[in-house]
Amino acid sequence: MTNPAPWRATVLTLFPEMFPGPLGVSLAGRALAAGLWQLEVRDIRASATDRHRSVDDTPAGGGPGMVLRADVLAAAIDAAGSGSERPRLLMSPRGRPLTQARVVELAKGPGPLIVCGRFEGVDQRVIDGRGLEEISIGDYVLSGGEIAALALIDACVRLLPGVMGKEASGTEESFSDGLLEHPQYTRPQLFEGVPIPEILTSGDHAKVAGWRRAQSEALTAARRPDLWAQVPTPVPNRAGRQKKPKSTTDG
Repeated sequence: MTNPAPWRATVLTLFPEMFPGPLGVSLAGRALAAGLWQLEVRDIRASATDRHRSVDDTPAGGGPGMVLRADVLAAAIDAAGSGSERPRLLMSPRGRPLTQARVVELAKGPGPLIVCGRFEGVDQRVIDGRGLEEISIGDYVLSGGEIAALALIDACVRLLPGVMGKEASGTEESFSDGLLEHPQYTRPQLFEGVPIPEILTSGDHAKVAGWRRAQSEALTAARRPDLWAQVPTPVPNRAGRQKKPKSTTDG
């Protein structure tokens, strides 16, 4: 029986020298060296057909900047031979927000092909014609999609089997259950006059779990009311009644 192929990220970029970058160190770097995942970086300019290796042109209809050409990018995607089973992603500020749920889906698959946009954007015809899923990592604009691609790949790689030291590390953190992560503490017991919360050193695992859940709920309600609104099940308060902490937008 042959082992399944490792998870693979294929990146199409105008700046291949930006990779592996931070993916070559720490957890991701060690996992890459160990063969737990693979990184393929392809230069979009290799698919240009003129002697100047042109990849962009002026926007149809006028306007500032340049647009990545459909013919060049389509040729680069086709040359990568990603196949229909691999997601084709375009890092774009107008894309759907990247969520932990989507990261989990991507980590469970064979690995995506990721297009890093530049200039004013990408010709819409290649987005439609090659079925690119536009993904955003936040409501802001970067110089290109490379940094966004690094973030997406890192988020996926850390969930791959054997990458993190403890399997539980990936399940007890922000967004794993729709909530922000609870506060963390470690030695020294007393720091600048502030002790570790007593319940965390009590040895009562049930009370610790309850405290952490309550802290996660309170943080989520205060900082991310958008997430808190999607949490379906409230937790009992001390009197045993069901009560959901108010968010900062509640009346």
